[in-house]
Order: sequence, then C-alpha cells, then structure tokens
Amino acid sequence: MNSVAKENYSFQKSIVIIGVILFVIKLAAWFFTRSVAILTDALESTINVIAGLFSLYSLYISGKPKDRDHPYGHGKIEFISAGIEGGLITIAGIIIIYESVKNILYPNTISKLDYGIILIAITGIANYVLGELAIRKGKKNNSLALVSGGEHLKSDTYSTIGLVLGLIIIYFTHIYWLDSIIALIFSGIIIFTGVKIIRKSLAGIMDEADQELIKKLVCTLEENRNPNWIDIHNVRFIKYGSSLHLDCHLTMPWFFNIKETKRESDKLEKIIQDNFGNSFEMFVYVEGCEDFSCKICKKNECPYRKHFFEKEITWTVDNIEIDKHHALKSSTHE
Repeated sequence: MNSVAKENYSFQKSIVIIGVILFVIKLAAWFFTRSVAILTDALESTINVIAGLFSLYSLYISGKPKDRDHPYGHGKIEFISAGIEGGLITIAGIIIIYESVKNILYPNTISKLDYGIILIAITGIANYVLGELAIRKGKKNNSLALVSGGEHLKSDTYSTIGLVLGLIIIYFTHIYWLDSIIALIFSGIIIFTGVKIIRKSLAGIMDEADQELIKKLVCTLEENRNPNWIDIHNVRFIKYGSSLHLDCHLTMPWFFNIKETKRESDKLEKIIQDNFGNSFEMFVYVEGCEDFSCKICKKNECPYRKHFFEKEITWTVDNIEIDKHHALKSSTHE
C-alpha cells in the first residue's frame, strides 16, 4: 500500500469511529424524544457506519499494488463500494417513508425536544466538518470512496439543519404531526442522494469519461504546449480508484530518433505528474508527422517542411478524443 492509499485508509478509519459516536448520540436523542424524525436521522447514521466500513475495506483493497491478475490495480473496488453505499442510503430513505407514514396513522408522544434539538445539532455540525474534510482529501488523492462518503455526510448535514428547524417549530407550536411531514421531506432528499451516488459509481464501473478530469487535462496541455508536440489525439483518461491511466497518440517530427522521442515523452509525463500527482500511468503511441501536418506545425527549425505554417489547432475536450490526425479544413488529409 503506497503512502496515498495509507493516508486515505487512515482517514476513513477516523470517519468510521466518529460515525459510531454520532450514531450513539442520535440514538440518545431519539430515546429522549421518541421523535420519528430523529429516528430517521439515526437510521441514516446506521447507513453511515455500514457504508463507512465498506469504504474502509474498499480503500484497503484499492491500495494493493498491481499484480498478475489485476494489471490495472484494484482501484475499481471503490466504485463498487460507492454503489453499495448509494444503495444503502436509498433503502434508508424508503424505510424512513414507511416509518413516517406509520407515525401519521399511529402517532407517538413526543417529549424533551430541547434535548433532542441540541444533540442533533451537534451531530449535524460534526458531519459537515467531517464531510468537507473527506471531500477535500478525496479530491486531492483521487479517491471516489472518500468523495462519495463526504458528499453523503454533507447531505446528512443539510437534512439535519432542516430537521432541527422543524423540531424547533414543533417545540414552540406543539403541532406534533409535523414530525412525520419533516421525516417524509428528508427521506426524499436522502433517496435523491443515494441515487446520485449509485449513478456516479456505475459511471466509473462502465469507464464513463470524466469530463472534469479531461477538461483539466486539456487546459494543462494547452498551457504547457511544446512545438515538438505537433498534434495529440485519441486521448483516453481513465480513473481506477486513486490511480489515473492516460493513453494518447502524440504526433512528433518524423525525423526524430528514439532518444529525442523519449525525451519529449518524458516532458509530457513530467507535466502530467506535476498537475495530477504521482499515482498514474501513461502510454503514449508516437506517430511521425505527415506532409499535411506542416500547416499546423509551429516548429520553426524544421529542415523538411513542405508547407508554410497557417494555423495552430487548439486542443479541446471534443477534438483530443477523436482517433485521427488533426488538420485544417482546407486540407484533403485527416
């Protein structure tokens, strides 16, 4: 397990431990109040703990080095973990709907709301801080498990804010049927969050292109453009847990020898490493330029130029993924 994986794993352990503590606090709040809305919050906390354990296991597995059976590493386990978490969140939302409807038909007596409000508010603040830290850590280390877990914790905070406001209204108005209505509203929020996490995990399992990642790559390449990189296309940027894999076709002057080609490829790798971290692999297929490439090539000291330079092709999200050479529209070659 590398240093980044160890850091993610240690952080997730802290999330699980704190999650258990917050669950106990919410149970205490429900015990004091017998509020179904607080019970829904406690039910979601059980999902937090279970999902946190799944994430912890996935981070342990994804941190293992590549082996013969897993040449791309074990990172995809994080997508499966996130999918399970999303499913559990959705199930919790459905259970909350059931409990809310049951409470409308057979209402419970609510008491000591002031204790409940204070305890739930404390857990909401803790969840928000923990969720924000998890998202930042996950984005820094390219960990979907931490990011999805952090988003879940923050969504829990937003529902807690609404829950606290609702409990305050009930405390002052004594309209106790609002307890079930509040629970129903936040069950919808919980289900929406769960479906969103499932959608994101399925996208990762199916190797769906990460548009934000590709946009960052395009900006990085444009900002560090090298005259010897005449063209870049057929780019595939795939994420496996905390690891990134970049495949691309790079067009260079056809007369470059192996040493010169290696030097330029190393420059590209260094730029990617500086902007995306060390946990990545890059496979570059080098192609020699064609006669029509002269019109988009800015290499001034070229002894074999066939045409004058006319216009530089701006690399964009749309054109770097295409599996063909870039050329001016006036050219008959592609």
